[in-house]
Formats: sequence, structure tokens, C-alpha cells
Amino acid sequence: MVLLRPQCSVLVVSSSEQGADLIYKLLDVTKYSPVTTLKNAGEARRRLISSSFDIVIINAPLSDEFGHELAMSTVDSSSGTVLIVKNQVFDEISNKMEKLGVLTLSKPLSASLFRQSLSLIFASRERLKRAEKENIDLRAKIEEIRVVNRAKCVLIACLKMSEPEAHKYIEKQAMDTRMTKYKVAENILKTYED
Repeated sequence: MVLLRPQCSVLVVSSSEQGADLIYKLLDVTKYSPVTTLKNAGEARRRLISSSFDIVIINAPLSDEFGHELAMSTVDSSSGTVLIVKNQVFDEISNKMEKLGVLTLSKPLSASLFRQSLSLIFASRERLKRAEKENIDLRAKIEEIRVVNRAKCVLIACLKMSEPEAHKYIEKQAMDTRMTKYKVAENILKTYED
């Protein structure tokens, strides 16, 4: 069985056309597509307001700022960020950026290291997406439990049911009406709390 890898959208920010071309040539377009190229941080910030990208690659320095500022502004988004800097400033910049979750690479770029880094970012993003989905699912489950428990308390207080009777009543109503326990509990709360 062959697993198809979803495509990954990429934003390349590079004031140097040569740098942008090199990065584009290193990207496997079967994996990384679409690729959007912008020339400065201002354009990138405006685009990031209206669009999201799986990976943001910043080739520093940029014409309007160094580039690490832009990298820091992408940290709160779900984008994986790569900052490419000159070898002379790599250690200094890398130490600051790795604490924020930004991957820093030094120039000249090694094609294999670059591709491995993108694969690592992609894999990390996929794991993070799964964790975020699990978190959302758990929050929904907790909310359901909270509402059902409130409905049980209302049934106990208003109809003088025991806790097991209230629990059984909600389950039976859910089965009989083909609704979720959450929806039944919401209806109970609307009926008795208004």
C-alpha cells in the first residue's frame, strides 16, 4: 500500500532573486506546492494575515529587516519556519531562534540538509496537527461530560431522581430520540433552567 503525502504550501521570502531561485530549485514540487515567493518582510506579513502556509522559508538578510523579526512573528501561527542566515551569524541567531521553534540553517546551503530539514518540519507539523485535533476532541468530550452532569443535577433537584436514575434517564432519552446524550442534556437544561 502506497501512502500519499499531502502537499505542503510554502512561502519563500528572499530579497535576493538568486537565493529565491536556489531555494525553489531545492524544493521537490511534488511535495511542496504551491510555492509563493515574496521579496521582503512587509509583503510577507501582509500575505500571512490573509493566507496560511505550511512552511515559511526566510532567506536573510531581507531588504527591509534582517529576517529574524519576521521569523519570530510566524511562531504563533501553525507554520513551520526556516531562517537561512550567513555562516558568520549562524550561532548567535540560531541560539535565539531555536528557543522559539524556528529552524536556522547557514549559508551556503547543503541541498541534502535543506531537504532533510523540510522533511523534519513537515513531520513535526503533522504530529502537531494530530495533537491539536486530539486536544479539540478532548475539550469537546469534557464539555459534553460537564453538560450531562449539569443535566443530571437538574433532574436530581427538580424531579427528585437519584444519580443512577438521572444517568439512565438521559441514556434512554438519547437512544429513544436518536440524539446524543449532550443534546438530550442541553434540552433538559433548557426545560428546567429557564
